[in-house]
Amino acid sequence: MCEEHLPLGPKPVFSIHPESKILLIGQAPGTKVHATGIPWNDPSGDELRRWLAVDRDIFYNPEIFGIMPMGFCYPGKGKGGDLPPRPECATTWHDRLLASMPKVKLILLVGSFAQRYYLGERIKPNLTETVRQAKEYLPEYFPLVHPSPRNRLWMKKNPWFEADILPVLREKILGII
Repeated sequence: MCEEHLPLGPKPVFSIHPESKILLIGQAPGTKVHATGIPWNDPSGDELRRWLAVDRDIFYNPEIFGIMPMGFCYPGKGKGGDLPPRPECATTWHDRLLASMPKVKLILLVGSFAQRYYLGERIKPNLTETVRQAKEYLPEYFPLVHPSPRNRLWMKKNPWFEADILPVLREKILGII
């Protein structure tokens, strides 16, 4: 439905299973993920797995982690990085796919696109405050900043994320897996 807007063509990248317990909702695949067809198969994925304290085997077990981006295909390059996820994906597919995963206990909202879509009016004035108040959205959601190498400066400016948020996240993940 959005093929004409995709510079590399349609190649949906996601991984879900009816037994998925944790659903990870990110932005959209980058060029490396588009090329391999494996979600989070890039430096951002390496950092995300470190945050979650899980190895690749656990992360890529769809009975544990479902992976569903806001945009299923690479959206193209913009001035400051990749373009935003195509809006058609979430509105067309998310409800259907969520309904096929009845055992999801926690949804990780990675980045502002997922947070705005799922938290709606409950979102804080900015991503930093939304992530800082992650506990407020439990038990259903856990908002996270995107683990991109581009966010290293954000990580340095916000040491509370590593000290206060990641331990809570890891405890929740461990309690589910």
